[in-house]
Amino acid sequence: MRKLAPADYEAWLNLEKITARTDGAIPRKYRELIAVAVACAQMCPYCIEAHSKAAKAAGATREELVESALLAAALRAGAATTHGTMALKFFDAQP
Repeated sequence: MRKLAPADYEAWLNLEKITARTDGAIPRKYRELIAVAVACAQMCPYCIEAHSKAAKAAGATREELVESALLAAALRAGAATTHGTMALKFFDAQP
């Protein structure tokens, strides 16, 4: 990918560095736990693995990791419910 779209690939790599920052207002451990939650919500196996390992390295506990994953599950359930409401709206709409 780097060879085929070098500028875009480099931009993507720079985005990836946002999670690893240590000079931001959010400490690294919490940045990684947020990334785990987002990775779970997006269902990205690569991101789940990478950010789970990084969260552990940053001092996260197993309990924090599980809470992050369950937070993502709760948010996905909320989104599904909202989409269900939209489906009902379309269902009830006049043809």
